[in-house]
Amino acid sequence: MLQAEPDVDTTLRAIVKAVVDYVPGAEHAGISLVESGKIRTVAPTSTIVETIDQLQYDLHEGPCIDAIAKHRTYRVGNVAAEPRWPAFGPAAAENGIHSLQSYRLFVTDRTLGALNLYSSRFNAFDQHTEEDGQLFATHAAIALVGAQREAQLDVAIENRDIISSAKGILMERHDLDDASAFRMLVEASQSTNVKLHHAATWLVENRRDR
Repeated sequence: MLQAEPDVDTTLRAIVKAVVDYVPGAEHAGISLVESGKIRTVAPTSTIVETIDQLQYDLHEGPCIDAIAKHRTYRVGNVAAEPRWPAFGPAAAENGIHSLQSYRLFVTDRTLGALNLYSSRFNAFDQHTEEDGQLFATHAAIALVGAQREAQLDVAIENRDIISSAKGILMERHDLDDASAFRMLVEASQSTNVKLHHAATWLVENRRDR
């Protein structure tokens, strides 16, 4: 089901919806995605997920941070009393979250982020639900990386087409061969400090301007 989703955002929403439906005790879920060295929350099932995640990002501690950094799974039934996160635990409890599970999302040696499950009840999760969530996180990671690769491929194809169109314009306008037209496009990109496909897009969109 997850692999059939049409894009990354839809895949993420399907993941968190399914995990709340599937894992007993899970009231809220979200994904902390690692992108360019930063962590951001995506596809939260409720605003409380964003609040709890942001506490971890701001305080630099919590199960999500540790799941990503230490490549482990964390299950806690009374987060306010958790000595590993002395600042985050009480803050999460003040916002009504007492139990949580966080799983590292990964494929081979690549960490994608973390899948986070939250509950307002104490001791909402046990060993069985942790194992269920771990199995689900494994499938979710595979579906997520597949969706990301498809998105990257779509961008690459789109960029290739726009760059080819820009080269064609330069070849016709300046009587250049393919290599010379590409070199001119690269030089324009460098001199204006914009990405190559952005320079190509500008040229195609303004091809009628003198």
